[in-house]
Amino acid sequence: MTHSTAGASRAPEHTHPAPHPRRWAALALVCTAQFMLILDVTVVNVALPDMAADLALGRTALTWVVTSYTLCFGGLMLLGGRLADALGARRALLAGLALFTAASLVTGLAGNAPVLLGGRIAQGVGAALLSPSALSLVTTTFHGGERTKALGVWAAIGGSGAAAGVLLGGALTDGPGWQWVFYVNVPVGLAVLAAIPAFVAARAPRPARLDVPGALLVTAGTGALIYGLVKAGDTGWADPATLLPLAGAAVAYALFAVVERTGRAPLMDLRMFTRRPVLAGAFLMLTATALLIAYFFLGSVYLQHVRGFGPLKTGLVFLPVAVATGLGAHLGSRLVGVIGSRTAAVAGMVVAAAGTVPLTRLSDTASVYGSLLPGFVIASLGIGAVFVTATTTALAMVEHREAGLASGVVNTFHEVGGSIGVAVVSTVAASGIERGTVGGFTDAFTICAVAAAVGAVVALALVPRGKPRMTGGPHVH
Repeated sequence: MTHSTAGASRAPEHTHPAPHPRRWAALALVCTAQFMLILDVTVVNVALPDMAADLALGRTALTWVVTSYTLCFGGLMLLGGRLADALGARRALLAGLALFTAASLVTGLAGNAPVLLGGRIAQGVGAALLSPSALSLVTTTFHGGERTKALGVWAAIGGSGAAAGVLLGGALTDGPGWQWVFYVNVPVGLAVLAAIPAFVAARAPRPARLDVPGALLVTAGTGALIYGLVKAGDTGWADPATLLPLAGAAVAYALFAVVERTGRAPLMDLRMFTRRPVLAGAFLMLTATALLIAYFFLGSVYLQHVRGFGPLKTGLVFLPVAVATGLGAHLGSRLVGVIGSRTAAVAGMVVAAAGTVPLTRLSDTASVYGSLLPGFVIASLGIGAVFVTATTTALAMVEHREAGLASGVVNTFHEVGGSIGVAVVSTVAASGIERGTVGGFTDAFTICAVAAAVGAVVALALVPRGKPRMTGGPHVH
């Protein structure tokens, strides 16, 4: 766009507010807080068998240890963003971090399943309030080229958090005990809480309507969906105990659509799903996250229940998987601008499917390092590329003014995808998890391979052609 010289001489030049002198320290603090949230998605996976032994947890409870956190994190994230506007980002950040820290202490002290799951739910609620507030502070504190650098640091937190989670979870569980995967958040959370008022500038609240009914409906609907999927592993798919919650999920989602279409301040603009790039990005993010978190869940239980690995050894096995995911994301960010979103998405899904195929032939005697680990590494390499393609497709192929809305949709599907993936594979692998036999695990990995292959076919039809143009819109992880 060009402007006339005369017009330019009369118009005042747009200037950003003076940069905050402690903005880089503020970035370090909010990234530390975000790092804890991402860590808690994967850190518990390695500790699951020890939790089960100490608290007498069955398969269903183990599944909810993972899914309850990501369910509340994803289901309430958009509401958390609205609360950040209404309360002020710093105030919302402090409230979310305080809740997350307190919930971590409660979860570590849990002596039974209800307290453990209640703590995980509270952690998810705190995360849903903290994460969008922290991102809002990053985008308003930095401007121009500095904002690009700051968002790059923010994005790197996702991959490093997942990698650190599996290793830290194994080290803590093998050392002081599984409780410390939660206790470790407490001193860090308290230190960040104490430092934030001195380093993070307060922003004035903005008037914002809160769509509480919409947030509760989408969270309840997803919770009912996960409950039905998990219940199917105990009672079968045709049992009323499975069908009723699945039907309840459908009703809740339908009511959510009505509320969003008729409400004065909808939580989610459903018209975004008429934008093909956003729909494609949401699908890719849901599928990729479901696969990756399912791999962590299945692999951890298989290695410790079937193969007798300890927590630290299990964490070390998963470290190359987490690194491969980050490497795949790096390669995907390069390739998507060269070969286009559709080709990158399809290629990533095909690689994920190919890597999963060897996992469908696991045994209780074959070498873990010759069969399971190479398959996981190859699959996660493809999934990492799909993550980047999902984000760039949704944010870079829509109008700049819609990038924030698209980001909220994709990030919601990121967290919810992990919950659904774990619920499905837990049900399919029910016999293997409960009896420590390999059969259920191979069935679950077969489902993962099929899902990745179907994802490739859907991506071929759904993802738009062309190369994305980056808008610089925000993204959570």
